[in-house]
Amino acid sequence: MSMKLPTFSAAALAVLGAGLLPAADPQLLNLVMPDARIVAGVNVDQAKTSPFGLYILRQMQAQGAQHLQQVASLTGFDPTRDVHELLIASNGVPGQKTGLILARGNFDANRIQSAAVAGGGSTINYKGTTLLLDPKQVHAVAFPDATLAIAGDIASVEAALDRQTAPAPPPAALLVQINQWSGSEDAWGIANLPFSALKPPATPSNPANAAVQNAFQNIQQAAGGVKFGTQIVYTGQAQADTPQNAASVASVVQFLASMAQLQAQQKNPQFASILTSLSVTASGNLVNLSLTLPEAQAEQVFQIHPHATPQSIHRAPRRRP
Repeated sequence: MSMKLPTFSAAALAVLGAGLLPAADPQLLNLVMPDARIVAGVNVDQAKTSPFGLYILRQMQAQGAQHLQQVASLTGFDPTRDVHELLIASNGVPGQKTGLILARGNFDANRIQSAAVAGGGSTINYKGTTLLLDPKQVHAVAFPDATLAIAGDIASVEAALDRQTAPAPPPAALLVQINQWSGSEDAWGIANLPFSALKPPATPSNPANAAVQNAFQNIQQAAGGVKFGTQIVYTGQAQADTPQNAASVASVVQFLASMAQLQAQQKNPQFASILTSLSVTASGNLVNLSLTLPEAQAEQVFQIHPHATPQSIHRAPRRRP
């Protein structure tokens, strides 16, 4: 009987990053594509120093206990235990399903490959390194050593392996941003490209919606991060093309937050109270955001139903005959 390996989203792993995060692992950064424009990272190990990280870890273990045990028995890999740092990168080109997920941790490559092949995967050899392919042979995972995993589309994984011996680093300006955010935040992300490159211009069919979309089209780049502790603090910064457009973006965000708060007061008072701590300011062509959430309140927001299971969370309800 074959068994599919579970997929753990970057967001779920990012929630585990907590505590005092050192700058991103230079060896992981060396594997990032030279034209990267979107990069995100988290130090998963720091979860052990954060009450909120430990809470999420316990939630994952409780809800997926049987599933995690099955995977661990087949592969020797437990993502709640064996992933230490995560780095995600993409060139941000719309329509291209390319990118990299780089992980530092503990990996038993032979057992993982055996389990994946039994579940329909396959392997190929690339310059002496085994690539594990998904059944559709679109994505690959490579384990250059027992502490490193490289995942993504096949071409991106092969290019990352090449950069181990022929470095081609990302732009210096992006590396400066990565060092800044990864050194001060626990989980962080950077989009070093205009938002207009990610989404087509708004249509005039809905003037209000078009105004909102057009305001965000003026953002040239953005970054943000989360710091965990007794107070969970989100910090974000967006750069507009002009100070006038920065002020416009700030006004739009404030308006959207006010509308969301009004709507949530009846249906979700807890969410409404969170929005009261949102601060949005414009300074020159920069828009600065911050949001502070008590750790205990964050646990309530992210609480999973105690009787939920991985199957009941992801599967639609069955219809009665």
